[in-house]
Amino acid sequence: MFDPPPSPGPSRLLGLLGEMLPAAGVFNTALEEVTLARAERAFVKAPVLYEPKLMFICQGRKRGFFGEQTLVFDARRYLVAAVPLPFECETEASVEEPLLAVGITIKLPVAAELILALDGLGARAAVPPLGIATAAMDAGMEDSLLRLLMALRSPVEARLLGPGIVREILYRMLTGEQGAAIAGALVHHSHCGRIGRALRRIHAEYAADLDVSRLAEEAGMGVAAFHSHFKQVTRTSPIQYLKTTRLHKARLLMAHEGLSASTAAGRVGYESASQFSREFKRFFGSTPREEAERMKSVLVPTAAVSPYVSVQVQ
Repeated sequence: MFDPPPSPGPSRLLGLLGEMLPAAGVFNTALEEVTLARAERAFVKAPVLYEPKLMFICQGRKRGFFGEQTLVFDARRYLVAAVPLPFECETEASVEEPLLAVGITIKLPVAAELILALDGLGARAAVPPLGIATAAMDAGMEDSLLRLLMALRSPVEARLLGPGIVREILYRMLTGEQGAAIAGALVHHSHCGRIGRALRRIHAEYAADLDVSRLAEEAGMGVAAFHSHFKQVTRTSPIQYLKTTRLHKARLLMAHEGLSASTAAGRVGYESASQFSREFKRFFGSTPREEAERMKSVLVPTAAVSPYVSVQVQ
């Protein structure tokens, strides 16, 4: 059972999101790094794979399970994923109180510029890095998020003001309670940062025959040290992480492009379609066809979409 949800955020923020999200689904906006989401039913614990991003839950609640750690993100606390990490997530939402969320992809060049500037000002403490964490939603962040949503209602303001507001939001995250730890995961000279670089390589070349020893060499580590640090950051092995990434990518291909299981399997690097189907069902708990149909069910009819967003698969 879920605990009682926290009080919703500021009514103006919720009002704007309600206006921009007239139906359930996940939507793109005028800024490629910003997505909006609405859910009107609860989702049981299921595997997810977030790219480096901030996730603001303005109403409702999500609970993430990462190893032995439980991360609750809601109106009080937002999620920060510094590196692409697979974990399990469950969602609390209903028709009466839908989940309303804003996702912002972390663009590494922008984050790196801010981190260097903060380091130059002596504004970042030296703390152990974290690949994923939650942070308190304070008044400054709420104000920045509200102004971002207001800008997204206008194509001109979204283009001219939006990137600056997103940069401001990243600044507020980096100077918040988990900012130093998250920054440590984003910079390349830390162990976590070098593993993050390997994770981004896996995501870019997941269909290739990636060699763990080569990834370790590129990270400047021996194979044993690479395995150890990789598992410390991701809670899994490099081979299992690659498999998880391929399965998530295949699921998206089947939902987005309508590919068959065998075609999607080949596209993401599987040589055996039967092996792919077995591993897919073991991981997601349903067959490729069943999961693709479930993913398609979250698409919203075009007529139901507001002028501020476009449909995306959840």
